[in-house]
Amino acid sequence: MQTHIVPVGFDYDRLIAPLIRDQLDVDRVILLEGAVGSEANVEYSRNISEKLEQDFRNLLGAETCRVVIEDVYDYDAAFERAYDLINDQLDEGAPDGEVWVNVSSMPRPVSFAFATAAHSITLERQADRDRIHTYYTAPEKYLETELAEELRANRDLLRTLLDAADVADERIKDRLDGTAALLDEFDERGTTIGAKRIGDNHIVELPVASFSNVKPFEEVILFELGEHGEFESVSELAEALAAELGEEYTDSFRSKVIYNVDRLGPGGKGYIEQEEHGKSYRTRLSRIGELWVRAHADRD
Repeated sequence: MQTHIVPVGFDYDRLIAPLIRDQLDVDRVILLEGAVGSEANVEYSRNISEKLEQDFRNLLGAETCRVVIEDVYDYDAAFERAYDLINDQLDEGAPDGEVWVNVSSMPRPVSFAFATAAHSITLERQADRDRIHTYYTAPEKYLETELAEELRANRDLLRTLLDAADVADERIKDRLDGTAALLDEFDERGTTIGAKRIGDNHIVELPVASFSNVKPFEEVILFELGEHGEFESVSELAEALAAELGEEYTDSFRSKVIYNVDRLGPGGKGYIEQEEHGKSYRTRLSRIGELWVRAHADRD
């Protein structure tokens, strides 16, 4: 079973053409479509997704479904979705089935989240690492510059018409003004304008999450931190864990917690971060630790 996970943006050829030209096996396709942006952008992307759904079925005979990504700028949610989706396809497919993730299209947070999730799963599932593939396809050409050249030709034609002695059409003047303004923006700024606010900021941090195998007691610690947040000290964390597990809080148990927190900390797997606070260390999940908990909570 060859499953392809394809985030859909504004591209068509790059998402299906390489599979046809390279004659790759495609048994199942999961199309991811975004639901954030202007109404025109969402509608355009949805139309592309509909066409891809039909052509993957008709041209490649693939079982095809479409999945909505509610917020294409929410990296953490996209990572969690990617982690679950890739693992589910590995679990449901044949033992030799493969999962292919196309990162050629869609906003970067989604593509990067899916690529990083795929990489993290290869580290966690060593036996399945050859079954997971991430790939990119470069376009043969970009249409933006060709569209700009067509606009320049239309602008020159409108100017010629407007300069004609027997023509005084306000519609031509309006079209000329609009075309000239758009070309000026394109020449000055390229294909995009401004920086959109996403939440409270204008940037989305894209952490490099590379999951390692986590032992059972380390899992307990991570889930405890995920549920309760920050602890003022490792001793406070150890007391909470003892109560959670119904164990006696002893020096031996405390030492066990300290040892495992060190293994999960910056010098180890990087899932926990600590901040010195007097003689103690405030202990909490790192950004990667938060991603690990989100990705594993439902599965566990």
